[in-house]
Amino acid sequence: MKKFWKRINWGKVCKLCNYVSMPLQFLGVCLLYLVIEALCRHSLLAAVNYMIESPLVFLYNAFLIFATTVIVYLTRRRVFVRVVLAVVWLLLGCINGAVLAYRVTPFTGPDLLLLTEALKILNKYLSTLMVILVLALLVAAVIGLAVLFVRAPKYQGKMYYRLNIPVVAGMCFLFLFITHTALEKRVLSSYFGNVAFAYEDYGFPYCLGTTFFNTGINCPNGYGEELMDEILASEDVSTDPDKVQDANIIFLQLESFFDPELVEFLELSEDPIPNFRKLMKEYSSGYFRVPSVGAGTANTEFETITGMSLHYFGPGEYPYKSVLTEETCESAPYVLKQIGYTAHAIHNNEANFYSRKTVFKNLGFDTFTSEEYMPDISDLTETGWVKDYILTDEIIKCLESTTGLDYIYTISVQGHGDYPDEPVVDDPVIKVTGAEGKEKNNDSWEYYVNQLYQMDQFIKELTDTLADFDEPVVLVMYGDHLPSMGLSAEDVKNRYLFQTEYVMWDNFGLKKKDTNLAAYQMAAEVMKRLKIHEGTVFKYHQTRRKTQNYQVDLEALQYDILYGQQYVYKDGDPFQPTDMRLGVSDITFDGFEQVTEETWYITGKNFTASSKLEVNEEINEDTYYISPTLLMVQNPKLKEGDELRISQQSNSSTHKCLSHTDAVIYHEPVVTEMPEEF
Repeated sequence: MKKFWKRINWGKVCKLCNYVSMPLQFLGVCLLYLVIEALCRHSLLAAVNYMIESPLVFLYNAFLIFATTVIVYLTRRRVFVRVVLAVVWLLLGCINGAVLAYRVTPFTGPDLLLLTEALKILNKYLSTLMVILVLALLVAAVIGLAVLFVRAPKYQGKMYYRLNIPVVAGMCFLFLFITHTALEKRVLSSYFGNVAFAYEDYGFPYCLGTTFFNTGINCPNGYGEELMDEILASEDVSTDPDKVQDANIIFLQLESFFDPELVEFLELSEDPIPNFRKLMKEYSSGYFRVPSVGAGTANTEFETITGMSLHYFGPGEYPYKSVLTEETCESAPYVLKQIGYTAHAIHNNEANFYSRKTVFKNLGFDTFTSEEYMPDISDLTETGWVKDYILTDEIIKCLESTTGLDYIYTISVQGHGDYPDEPVVDDPVIKVTGAEGKEKNNDSWEYYVNQLYQMDQFIKELTDTLADFDEPVVLVMYGDHLPSMGLSAEDVKNRYLFQTEYVMWDNFGLKKKDTNLAAYQMAAEVMKRLKIHEGTVFKYHQTRRKTQNYQVDLEALQYDILYGQQYVYKDGDPFQPTDMRLGVSDITFDGFEQVTEETWYITGKNFTASSKLEVNEEINEDTYYISPTLLMVQNPKLKEGDELRISQQSNSSTHKCLSHTDAVIYHEPVVTEMPEEF
């Protein structure tokens, strides 16, 4: 064997390989891409099946990676550059695979921009051993690349730049042409209803690239001040002879809530949502069109709060992760506050999820109550989500916190996936059959349907409570999207996946009016029912919904407000970020008392399980919640002059301080010495 290898003229082999280097490089890229998809799908077999079942998509993504590697022909260090680019792509694939192991949504363009922040909290997701292993691999990779840079062979032939530069440019133009053709022929899509499904259908490289580069809203044809003036003029709302109906407005966005009886193959032992179904018959209701399937809570939220359609944004884009982290946006809170409302947000999940702590300030909310500010979140589903019934008390707190009118946007979480594929609910109320052989089996559906049953009980409790409330209330309830059950349009009776159902309940006798609405139309419809005609976007929906060029002009309006010159406002953006308070009630630090050598009690008001003692800006992790007025601290090691605060710690992986009380200075107790004669 050694003689065989010695007989090979490696110089001729290298020369031959150089002649056919592009085809060989493409074959290598195909193998690299197969490995990347295996990492992303957590299965080599799944990656092979994807390659066989979607060969055109597979070849397109391989060519995308190949197009990024043709720059090697502009350098002599071709081996080194090829290896570096392969390592980068493999690293991105590894990151996506790791992300999908901890959450439903994959690694997207906006996440790429936050990669350095993610590295800072790596230890929150991985064990210490895994963090050490990851860092060791990264160090080894850097050392290996450094050695490769020194030792790797260089291309010895003549550099034909006059030929190579046009070839590289030609490959780039060919890639753009192929992309355009693939979109035109619908091999690819530029709209992602579910970003996770899109990654599975269209491949990791394309989806990562398009979510990175294709963001925001493109400038519409004919955009300018004249066009925006025409759109504003078309919003002419005739003076309503009736007086505005004063009413508190509550939106309740129910996580993954929809009618499972719409699923063709399911058989249920009883109706899991009898209360919601009864309300639909008695109050205004209809189908509720949403921008996503299986995930994307924040996008339904965005549409409902702002009146803007996600259709005009980049594929798979979350404005909560992009434009709204930096910019304010006209919204129901801003508009209603102009006529005397106070705006509240409530969510029984952590405050930093989908960047809500930042975004809600830019949407005009005055208060935001997340789970960190709720006194008892110990009642969890079998998969660890806070149950929804605790939201009733939080809604009432918001209503009672002001003497005027309130706008309350409430985001539920109990119905959240991922749904277990084995029995986890003891003695389920609803038995489910019929899902044999489906992507999600009977156990998954049974868990989900029984969560719906409990959410429906919460709906009854909430409406019963609000029925006795001494102020007029409109309560709009709807599902944010269908559950992540792998449903197809043929599986549901209404043959459409991008819709749930809504009910517009009230306690003062609004006339029943059934109509199907999109999420971005709902706030305008509620305001119209209450004779409120305020806000550029909401007035637009009220007057233009069934007119010519409705969608075209809506796109222009959204572009002008978020990305354009804001001609619609004349005097510039009228909206400023709010000084939003976390929690409706102030948390107070009233006193502390040592009860044993190592145990202290802290007294105050509105404590929660997220309340921790902070000593000189360092958190004491041995702080335990006893009640809303009492915390217990073990071994705080206090000394004279220490600054003490009660800090609300985020329940997210960052564990950052969300807010804290004013500082209290610790003074050691004065010990009076007894006279010697005693």
